[in-house]
Amino acid sequence: MSFLFLLGSCGVRKERTLFNAPSDIVTDTIKQVYVVNDQGISDAYYKIKVNDQLAIRNVQNFEFGATGSTSNSTSNAITQQNSASGSISNVLSYPVELDGMVNLPAIGKVEVVGLSRREAAIKIQDLYKNKLLKEPIIELSVVNLKVTLLGEFSKQGNFLLERDNTTLIDIIGEAGGITKTADPKTLKIIRGDRAHPELIYVNLNDINSLASKKLVLQNHDIIVLQPTKSSATSDKLQSLNNILQPLLVVVNLAVLIFTVTR
Repeated sequence: MSFLFLLGSCGVRKERTLFNAPSDIVTDTIKQVYVVNDQGISDAYYKIKVNDQLAIRNVQNFEFGATGSTSNSTSNAITQQNSASGSISNVLSYPVELDGMVNLPAIGKVEVVGLSRREAAIKIQDLYKNKLLKEPIIELSVVNLKVTLLGEFSKQGNFLLERDNTTLIDIIGEAGGITKTADPKTLKIIRGDRAHPELIYVNLNDINSLASKKLVLQNHDIIVLQPTKSSATSDKLQSLNNILQPLLVVVNLAVLIFTVTR
């Protein structure tokens, strides 16, 4: 009987989990970090690409590059959500065009493709210093970089990768941690080519998992966390109870009517 219950628990949990893979069975035995279809270690410092959206401002002058109108017709006013606090602010972003350039006010086109965020910020800072601003401190972020959290997290959804070397633990912290019904052994990161993705399984119970360089997050990572088997089964039983309870009420009422009218 217990064996059948165990099989049933596994089946119920699988029903509640998104993006199941044949290799998910490893979560019951994983010690630290296990990788399927390993694609190697990516560069920890993101390199700017065509179509990226860059938010650029001078830290010493919040009016520059923050909000408001601009003479640059290629800039886009977007709404950016702060994943940590939930606050929303208008941020002026500039697209990286097909020629690898970003078109900025006063200094015009600047080639940024292939540069890290820090390298691009220093390059733009030097250009503004030479042409327009006195001792500028340029802050640059790529506002379209994100990961997606699904499953047993306190908050689900898209979270921005605002800094280089953002780790799994950083994002879990921004999401408010995991739920009481989460199974820490079942965390899975889906990375890279969606047709043949890299799958990274993480046992959050083991502190040695934190040492893995695979936990430095990449753009478009999907992070999924399953509930415990007991929680999944309990929820399933509760759903069945919600269906059966009204039926039992009807049956009891019918029996009562039958008994009274005899």
